[in-house]
Amino acid sequence: MRDERRLRRLVLPNGTAYRWTVRHRHTESGPCAETLSLYRDGIITRVVFRATATGAGAHSGLVADDLGHVVNLHEPGAVRAFAEELRRRGQAAGDVDGWALLPAVARSLSPAAAATPGVPPGCPRGP
Repeated sequence: MRDERRLRRLVLPNGTAYRWTVRHRHTESGPCAETLSLYRDGIITRVVFRATATGAGAHSGLVADDLGHVVNLHEPGAVRAFAEELRRRGQAAGDVDGWALLPAVARSLSPAAAATPGVPPGCPRGP
């Protein structure tokens, strides 16, 4: 069985290397949160999805919004997409609202986006 607390390694196509992990946390005073932590050169960036509710059949690491954007934070491709989106936005450290990143990341992971790489950001999903 794999150690879920172990940092995994991810290298982007441009050679930038990260270590990462995903955690599901409960607090006494508030709702659950899914957190994707990215480590690079001593800098930690946490992509936080607050107020998540893991429903029946769902699992830790699965985040979805009301618009149908769904991402599994345990998949290396999803982590790569978050790392690239953070770089595009110039966010390198601290806590980041994952819900703000989710639509762009989900679009970049969709088969329609992969099939049409020239589509400008913000365009709706294909058929």
